[in-house]
Amino acid sequence: QVQLVESGGGLVQAGGSLRLSCTATGTISTHVPMGWYRQAPGNQRELVASKSRSSTNYAEFVKGRFTISRDDAKNTVYLHMNTLIPEDTGVYYCRYGVIRWGQGTQVTVLL
Repeated sequence: QVQLVESGGGLVQAGGSLRLSCTATGTISTHVPMGWYRQAPGNQRELVASKSRSSTNYAEFVKGRFTISRDDAKNTVYLHMNTLIPEDTGVYYCRYGVIRWGQGTQVTVLL
C-alpha cells in the first residue's frame, strides 16, 4: 500500500522560497500523477501542481512562481515555491493518483 510522507513546510517572509518534498513508499507508477494540493482555512482543497511521465499541470495562480519536479528513482516529488505571497498560506498535501494523500505540511507566508 502506497504511503506518502511530506516535508519542507514552514514559516517564510513574503517574497521568500520554500521547497516541499513528498516521498512515496511502496510501488508506484511513473504514469500515475503525483502532485500537490493546498487548503487554506475556510477554503476547499485545490490543485497546485501535478506531474506524471507524460504531463505537468499547474494552477494559474502559481504559474511562473512554483515548479514541480519528480525524481522517480527516489519515488519523490518536489514543489519549488518562489516569490511566495501571503495568499499561498495553507496546508499543502501530496497526492498520488486519486486516492492516496499525505498528512499535509503547513506553509505560512508572512507579510
